Amino acid sequence: MTGEADVAVDAREAATRGRGRGTAAPRVRDAAPADHPAIAELTMAAYAAGGHMRREDPYMRQLADVAHRAEHGEVVVVELDGDVAASAVITWPGEVLSELAREGEMEFRMLAVDPRHQGRGVARTLVRHLMARADQAPGTEAVVLCSLRSMTAAHALYRSEGFVADPSRDLVVEGVGRFPFFRRRLA
Repeated sequence: MTGEADVAVDAREAATRGRGRGTAAPRVRDAAPADHPAIAELTMAAYAAGGHMRREDPYMRQLADVAHRAEHGEVVVVELDGDVAASAVITWPGEVLSELAREGEMEFRMLAVDPRHQGRGVARTLVRHLMARADQAPGTEAVVLCSLRSMTAAHALYRSEGFVADPSRDLVVEGVGRFPFFRRRLA
């Protein structure tokens, strides 16, 4: 099991790297309804600032609809220096938001880090928390996700955390494109 102690150590390391921009360690928690506007904005900002999407792209409406994510999944945030710095949604096989998860798999989607907080270990902290969450769920054998092809920094992070690409399970959306699939088996 990826322990919460490991996540706490990574959070301290991230805070040390981020000195000068704030000293608080990242804290992962369940999102509250009051967080929804910040989650919507940081998610859209991360996708737009990274050059992955334009604000007028249709998928941005889904990224902005945090209430829908919260209704149909488990939304978690990373709080850093008093800000909601990152977010992701957890979903399970057969749930409304699940696109990839099969029996025994937990899926996470829409992981995004506010551009102001990127490069501080926030995404790694969140990924490790998500893996620990999956590890605590009985019967869960793996964590899965898909990503935009352009999100190569995210792909590098996932690989460094033990995720393996499996093109045979890429998400293919007719008329839109192919989204690389990653899976990490739990210990």
